Amino acid sequence: MLDNLKLEKVLFLDIETVPCEYNFEDLDSTFQKLWEEKTIWQRKEEFSPSEFYKLKAGIMAEFAKIICISVGYLFTEKRENQFRIKSFYGDDEKQILQDFNTLLNKQFSTNQHLLCAHNGKEFDFPFLARRTLINGLKLPKLLDIAGKKPWEVNHLDTMELWRFGDYKHYTSIKLLSALFGITTPKDDIDGSQVSKVYWEDKDLERIKIYCQKDTLTVAQLLLKYKGIDLIKEENIDFV
Repeated sequence: MLDNLKLEKVLFLDIETVPCEYNFEDLDSTFQKLWEEKTIWQRKEEFSPSEFYKLKAGIMAEFAKIICISVGYLFTEKRENQFRIKSFYGDDEKQILQDFNTLLNKQFSTNQHLLCAHNGKEFDFPFLARRTLINGLKLPKLLDIAGKKPWEVNHLDTMELWRFGDYKHYTSIKLLSALFGITTPKDDIDGSQVSKVYWEDKDLERIKIYCQKDTLTVAQLLLKYKGIDLIKEENIDFV
């Protein structure tokens, strides 16, 4: 499959998400009750609803929102891979999704185009689709997978590719980067800190940079899987 993959048709992406409200107590009573019901079997007696909210709300699409989507694509110039990165980010989730969906509809809407993310099939792609519908927007073609057979879904997942059929195997993008010798900027934050940086520090720029780093790393991983030279730092363009 990867031998025939046209890299210029792939849109690489990463998303950053946070709880819709920073604290469980800030939810209205209806959603507090719904949170308790949804998570009762996961938290059991180990965590209170409030404690579990702090730990997990940011990754559940019903209780979280997207604050950054970073996308990147490859193209060739002078026989070298070039990579262009763009981010949609801010406090207005609907506007972020509208801008992202406009990009998909205009430039990545054919049967040849693919989306690629690390753990994208379990997290990024369904999260984007759910929040798109919650915000009253129409799903772009690449996210509208209802009724499609697995081989008709144009989604690539660098974590799934690494599994080689082992569906119980989880490998972080950080570990794979180290294994393949992919140099990444020194980590400023990690996923567990994004909510605090957003709600307390109000530092969206810091989150955007973190998101862009992961988007680039996803692209570098796919190149490694294909046995292709990595993108040089001087060939990365931020727009």
